[in-house]
Amino acid sequence: QVQLVESGGGLVQAGGSLRLSCAASGRTFSTYAMGWFRQAPEKEREFVAGISWQSNTHYADSVKGRFTISRDNAKNTVYLQMNSLKPEDTASYYCAARVGGINLNAKMYDTWGQGTQVTGSS
Repeated sequence: QVQLVESGGGLVQAGGSLRLSCAASGRTFSTYAMGWFRQAPEKEREFVAGISWQSNTHYADSVKGRFTISRDNAKNTVYLQMNSLKPEDTASYYCAARVGGINLNAKMYDTWGQGTQVTGSS
């Protein structure tokens, strides 16, 4: 089983960019599908982007064209490049891992990181 640690969050003005990283421990990282989720205060956790072990990707409509998910299996790391940030992107961002393919349901992921805060200011 992998363990996940996110980094890269912060405060950014509307229209700015951030890159989140999720470092995974464990030798089987390359076999996991990885997802990025976010949760704003008093809202449910929602899917943002996912990447399969074959590097197929899927995005929520709200971030399509602005965010890019990628993975570097040699570094056991998955990234979320966030461009053209909006105030409504403000949330805690979590990476998650699961055996199998990308799934939009957070309950289908076995392992979670601790989260990193992203705040977009207007």
